[in-house]
Amino acid sequence: MTSPAVRLTQYARGGGAGKLPPGELEGLIRGLTGPAGDGALLLGAADGDDAAVLRLDGTRAVASTVDVVPPVVDDPYDWGRIAAANALSDVYAVGGEPVMALNLLGWPRDVLPADLAREVLRGGRDVAARAGCPVAGGHSVDDPEPKYGLAVTGTADPGRLLRLADGRPGLPLSLTKPIGTGALTARHRATGERFPHAVETMAALNAEAARLALAAGVRCATDVTGFGLLGHLYKLARASGVTAVLDAAAVPVLDGARECVRDGFVPGGTRRNLAWVSPHADFGRLAEERRLLLADAQTSGGLLIAGEIPGAVVIGELVERRAHTLVVR
Repeated sequence: MTSPAVRLTQYARGGGAGKLPPGELEGLIRGLTGPAGDGALLLGAADGDDAAVLRLDGTRAVASTVDVVPPVVDDPYDWGRIAAANALSDVYAVGGEPVMALNLLGWPRDVLPADLAREVLRGGRDVAARAGCPVAGGHSVDDPEPKYGLAVTGTADPGRLLRLADGRPGLPLSLTKPIGTGALTARHRATGERFPHAVETMAALNAEAARLALAAGVRCATDVTGFGLLGHLYKLARASGVTAVLDAAAVPVLDGARECVRDGFVPGGTRRNLAWVSPHADFGRLAEERRLLLADAQTSGGLLIAGEIPGAVVIGELVERRAHTLVVR
């Protein structure tokens, strides 16, 4: 791990992964993409699944995704690792195996030295190699804001996909990584304080969790990224036509994240996530700080699974549709 003299997070336009607000994004793409299940397209933008999946024949499908993030940490190598794990996660989240990736790099070449960009690319290469996924070139642009990510191609069994819309009443909800990376990286950006445990959580692959889910017969999953746990859980429950009941006390949280939220280190994306789901949620008497933590905008979070697998924490269940799509207790 290097100790950069340059604070890369100061070159990011905003905190967090930089996603468009979820409601705005849905309005933007509505009617512009083919529906999932249209011919050979098994997964697409209709429900917002994590990767597109196209059937090739009865036993083979190709999964495709792209993900790019601005710097969420100052260390260029760590940023590269995190961004790569974040992009690869989308293939794992639909039950696929990544087989090839392409770099996508935006770099302010007149402002930041090229050796930092090389460290970013090295971090991405090392994580992709750990996934058994070669990085075979890519594309770069001169950009005033540094950005990095991967376009990932994977393979999948068309009969064993993990879909947003396949949740059913009676299934438990499990989470494979703790939340809180958005709050911790917001504090890092503001103060320079480092949180190695958050970095390692974000750089960890979701490969084993996806394999365990498929082995257990799980049919419904997603990964938890920029829309936060509440946002991704809302999308899953909405697509499946059920209500998700979440036990807030059971949700695993990274050390220090609660204190970050309490001290006001809350990314703008987190507040937008909470505003998006609130009309569809029953929070009871849950305090505002707890709501913000559950909506915390994650980078490279864990898998949210409708089922149980070893090592994951059960955080709630799916039930028949009620007045609210989300019920948080």
